[in-house]
Amino acid sequence: MSRNKGNIIKKFIYQILFSLVFASFLSACAQLQDAKPSPSEDHDKQNVPPSQPEGTWKLPIEIPEGEFYKIGSWYSDHQLLYITNFEQSSSVYLYNLLTGSSELLYKSEVPIVTLQISPSKKNILIQSSPSTYEGQVTILSPEGKVIYKQSIPSYELTFEWNPFNESEILISSFNEDWTYQMLLLDIEQRKTTELTLPQPFIKWIGNEEVAYLKWDEESPSLFAPLMTKNLSAEDEKEILTEVLQFATFKNILMTVTVKDVEQLQASYTFYDKDKKVLNSFSIPHLTMFSGWLVPYNDLNVSKGEFITLKPVKSAEADAYREGFELVSYNINSGSSHVILQDLKNEPILLSPSGEVALYGNRFEKIIDLKTKEVRELVAK
Repeated sequence: MSRNKGNIIKKFIYQILFSLVFASFLSACAQLQDAKPSPSEDHDKQNVPPSQPEGTWKLPIEIPEGEFYKIGSWYSDHQLLYITNFEQSSSVYLYNLLTGSSELLYKSEVPIVTLQISPSKKNILIQSSPSTYEGQVTILSPEGKVIYKQSIPSYELTFEWNPFNESEILISSFNEDWTYQMLLLDIEQRKTTELTLPQPFIKWIGNEEVAYLKWDEESPSLFAPLMTKNLSAEDEKEILTEVLQFATFKNILMTVTVKDVEQLQASYTFYDKDKKVLNSFSIPHLTMFSGWLVPYNDLNVSKGEFITLKPVKSAEADAYREGFELVSYNINSGSSHVILQDLKNEPILLSPSGEVALYGNRFEKIIDLKTKEVRELVAK
């Protein structure tokens, strides 16, 4: 792989990784389905409905040991997975918002970088970092039992869990010069297979089908055609042209494109599994040196509710000071409403029911989308 390709990839790595929350890759799909039973009998007895009054939450979280690092994911509508650090070790806890209890699920002797949960909440992925050039991938059961563990030489790793077959995870392993290797992890068969794919940022769009933006290496542009490819075939298929960014939520495809010739608006379009348009809306956009800033967002498929942080006007990102509105769009009816105003553009992650959301660079805040109450999860 050429150095030119590495530099181009690096450009889009920073654009994408800092424009979308790991949701965009990681976990958006993980919020779409009902949670599995919780890891202990105590949690199994918590037969609570999805929607709970915000006043019943037991907050802030009391950290059992070490320092709070970040919230990893929702486990259910009233349970969170969070990470703590103590010296060189990290721990993963399950926190119950209704009882205020923390349960230790897993302890790592090396720092944990991130955590993801599978779409059905069946398994948990832990990425730890034994050294700068090594990533360790650990798959846990809901009870915290290690199912699979593997070390991968890498400078950076990204993951894409297959929502159609949760035994499979696509792994992009980057070197320090941002050249990359694509791997397919099969949890059931306990093996990884190297794949040949033209781009490192791949999303599942079917059981064996993936989608990606085909950037022109010789003539970099803000937009690229959206391609699909079956992993067992050589051919690729173009399904859309001039796409800035895209996301998949199992059977829903979302694209971000330009609305008008003047490029004053960013257009968000949603497609069903047959690539038919469900709905579309436009918002102001912020320009950056390397492209456009796509604000953080998430989608609850069962409700058809898409939430995004929306700038109040189009401008240059570096000079923009007006804050962001948290807006909800119904992709079925086309209706929309503003939830909160004057927020920062920080990651946001919906609960499985879509009633509340985690918010903040460490998901350290929780928002009740009905009452519009914002609370800190951990005492400062």
